[in-house]
Amino acid sequence: MKQVEIFTDGACRRNPGPGGYGVVLVHDSGRREISAGFRLTTNNRMEILAAIAGLEALKEPCRVRLYSDSQYLVNAIEKGWAARWRANGWMRNRREPAVNPDLWERLLELCRMHQVQFLWVRGHAGHPENERCDRLATAAADGTDLAVDEAYERDRP
Repeated sequence: MKQVEIFTDGACRRNPGPGGYGVVLVHDSGRREISAGFRLTTNNRMEILAAIAGLEALKEPCRVRLYSDSQYLVNAIEKGWAARWRANGWMRNRREPAVNPDLWERLLELCRMHQVQFLWVRGHAGHPENERCDRLATAAADGTDLAVDEAYERDRP
């Protein structure tokens, strides 16, 4: 099974507002960068979508170390929160619905396909790949012809 390191970051100019994500994939055969911007979204959605984009870029099941500066993303997977929300019908507790179930569902399915370990890195602390992801994400958020985050725009209050 191939070993891949994926570095991710999400950005949002206002929250909600224009946003973007950046991904750097590093493996034996090279390096790849991915980014995209959205006209209206949230920072948390971009953090999750960055992880999805990185995992979706893999052509076969891989052993993955995925690095993110989002404790929300890392803890939701590593501590089993997202799996528990799904098991509870996308409810965080009896009264409170889970946020972003469309993205969590996609991410959980990708985690079934790959052996993924989520690791937290401190943001803006000089880690070269995290800094590169941040530049990719902010450039995408500042871009023109931004995509529509259809689920967010459809479901927002």
